[in-house]
Amino acid sequence: MVLSNIRIVLVRPTHPGNVGATARAMKNMSLRSLYLVAPENYPSAQASDRAVGADDVLQGAVLCASLDEALQGCHIVVGTSARQRRIEWPALDAASCARRLVEGARLGPVALLFGQERTGLLNAELDRCHYVVTIPADKDFSSLNLACAVQILTYEIHCAMFSEPATDSSSTEGRPVSHEDMQRFYRHLEEVLQQIDFLDPENPRRLMRRLTRMFNRTAPDHNEMNILRGILTAIQTQRNKS
Repeated sequence: MVLSNIRIVLVRPTHPGNVGATARAMKNMSLRSLYLVAPENYPSAQASDRAVGADDVLQGAVLCASLDEALQGCHIVVGTSARQRRIEWPALDAASCARRLVEGARLGPVALLFGQERTGLLNAELDRCHYVVTIPADKDFSSLNLACAVQILTYEIHCAMFSEPATDSSSTEGRPVSHEDMQRFYRHLEEVLQQIDFLDPENPRRLMRRLTRMFNRTAPDHNEMNILRGILTAIQTQRNKS
């Protein structure tokens, strides 16, 4: 059931035809878990027409009001981006992205995010990602059609799943941390940093974004997260005593 743990998440898609074409691309590559975050004009007959035999994927799509809702339970999140950002995310190529998702899916739910057609993923949405994947393309025309991007990366996932031997997940020291647990940690961290006057809420700059990248990159397991949260709680307790 590894592939069922890989979620393809479309964030704020505007064209129902792209949703249908995404469902078809997914079914071609043995994927079924489609999540739609705040889609425009959906459900739609146009989506069904473009699905061409993948209506079961559309019917099983999970509609979510927010990205956090779509990522519940996920311990690895990869976002797609066609452009460089001011603060860099850990980057993967398409093949490495697919291998990382397949390996992660053996342990629990993972997600691959695709942004809105006009804007791609916003920085606030990329903040939820452990990695970013970019599909190489012509430097003067690098923005791919949404469904085409889905097809390329789902093909790589299919290859990674069926061309490589399964890895032994029993050697992991602790179970992965879920998306919602990571978000709780970041809120706790920000609260403590403000309490010790390390973070000025009136002039935060990009501190929390940089810390988010760092902890996403290290991918702490459940035991390590308990240690981190314990440290933060101890700081608060000591501060309240003083």
